[in-house]
Amino acid sequence: MAERTAFLKRPMLAGALVALVSELIFLVRLGVPNKLVFDEVHYVPAARAMRDLSGPTNIEHPLLAKELIALSMAWFGDVPFGWRFASTVAGAATVAGVFALVQLLTGRVRASLIGAALAFMSFTVFVQARIAMLDTFLAAFLLWGIVVLAWSARAPTRGHVHARWCAGAALLGLATACKWTAGPYVAFAAVAYLRLRHGHPERWRGLNPVVAIALLGIVSVGTYLLTFAPAFFYTSDPMIWSRLIPFQLEMYARQTQVLPPHTYQSNWYTWPLMQRPIWYLYEPVDGVQRGIWMIGNPAIMWGGLVAVATLFWAWVKTNSAQLLAPALLWVASLLIWALIPKSLGFYYYYFPSGIFLVVALAVALDHWRTSLRGWDELYLLVCFALLVYFLPVLCAEPLTDAGAFRRWTWFSSWV
Repeated sequence: MAERTAFLKRPMLAGALVALVSELIFLVRLGVPNKLVFDEVHYVPAARAMRDLSGPTNIEHPLLAKELIALSMAWFGDVPFGWRFASTVAGAATVAGVFALVQLLTGRVRASLIGAALAFMSFTVFVQARIAMLDTFLAAFLLWGIVVLAWSARAPTRGHVHARWCAGAALLGLATACKWTAGPYVAFAAVAYLRLRHGHPERWRGLNPVVAIALLGIVSVGTYLLTFAPAFFYTSDPMIWSRLIPFQLEMYARQTQVLPPHTYQSNWYTWPLMQRPIWYLYEPVDGVQRGIWMIGNPAIMWGGLVAVATLFWAWVKTNSAQLLAPALLWVASLLIWALIPKSLGFYYYYFPSGIFLVVALAVALDHWRTSLRGWDELYLLVCFALLVYFLPVLCAEPLTDAGAFRRWTWFSSWV
């Protein structure tokens, strides 16, 4: 008991162990399936071009996530393990990031461990950590950017405040360098800083508002632009300084082009209810039927909506920013998609929102821990049971036949 109590008083050690355990689990059977899955058909060839510096490919998205996949391929080879290894690191960082953010919001390691466990059992983190897609990296950098910016509010000296603030801004820049959908969070950070500092002048000690906003913009944009450095060394059509900014307009044009309808397209307002999850894979591979399903854990994704509502209610009663923050993060992350001019939407765009739901759940469970009296542990068991139940179609386990999907498709829209 004493050892357990000591462990719960050392959040950095607990968080490191959470990351390590997550990474080890994500690595299991990482090479299965041994073929490109879903959007890997776009991003793995783009990563090969980055590795070889052969020329611009998949130019509708920034470079960083593809650079990280390329680095992974350079280390481990142009094989399924090499395509996906970097994603496992990003996935483990995401689980650890949930731990860190809940720790900042509650100050309790038990709540942070529950948050990390929910993140791991959410399905979406597990699936995205085992596929070479850009969103996995976006979420990791975005979450840690939020963590470090929040951490900077508690820094003991002016120098520490500035260092942490700039580090957080850089992480948001790196998130945007994976996919542009992280960009609005820079504005969210600015608004949150101004609002919180106005009501709590003791936070961000010595960081002037004008300086804070300037640093946030300059560091995040500067970091984003630095990730284009490899493009200057392409053997074909290399980047030049005069084209760097116009190139962003080319990317925007490709991002906003009208695309043909897709089987798995869905509207943003349907994502919280998981009306149209995505089969990343459902076909015979190596002579065996396999499936990879991008779907959320029903207990977590639907239970998280209840948590968001209860946090808003608790905020009205207490005026606690710690209770309001995760609920607002989820709302803002979803409403972004109401404004982004994209012709098609997909459930995996909800990935960051699902992570914020997990944070909201952990904070809500901690806030009402006295009233729950053990019901939170039963809830975790339900989440784990659902993970075991859905696991065969989360990690491409061999299935009995082509019709095996009926075991997990509870609704007709899930087919």
